[in-house]
Amino acid sequence: MKIDGLDAAIIELFTDEPGVGVLECSRRLGVARATVQGRLDRLHAQGVIRGIRPEIDPAAFGYPIITFCSVEITQGIGHETVFESISRVPEILEMHTVSGNSDLLVKIVAKSTKDLQRVLDALSQAPGVARTSSVVVLATHVQNRYLPLLRAAAGE
Repeated sequence: MKIDGLDAAIIELFTDEPGVGVLECSRRLGVARATVQGRLDRLHAQGVIRGIRPEIDPAAFGYPIITFCSVEITQGIGHETVFESISRVPEILEMHTVSGNSDLLVKIVAKSTKDLQRVLDALSQAPGVARTSSVVVLATHVQNRYLPLLRAAAGE
């Protein structure tokens, strides 16, 4: 799907101020309300915008430790068996099938290093998991950085 400057401006405004309404967005951007609504509808239908939801910070409710864990799957087991077992762990926020030395990359949050050990133990004991390797995040510098990419796609 082709993104233009108005699409990028609409997305940027709603990203910066999630509570802004369509009417206020149209006023600030100098376009008709129907134009903004039509663009939003199209961006949703095309999958560019996947949803409007609150951005959650696990650290704010007691999960300040972020860890990325590489998971190697036992050959012949298949990803679905592993997905089923480890997706039950609420501290696992993301799972990605990856190429390279491991099969999955998993993002985990934990209350403490002791709690992290518990989660990693549960992960490593899940059916189909052969080996894990993890790294703890010390600081996050960039997260969910989509706006520069969106501007580039819009040709700005």
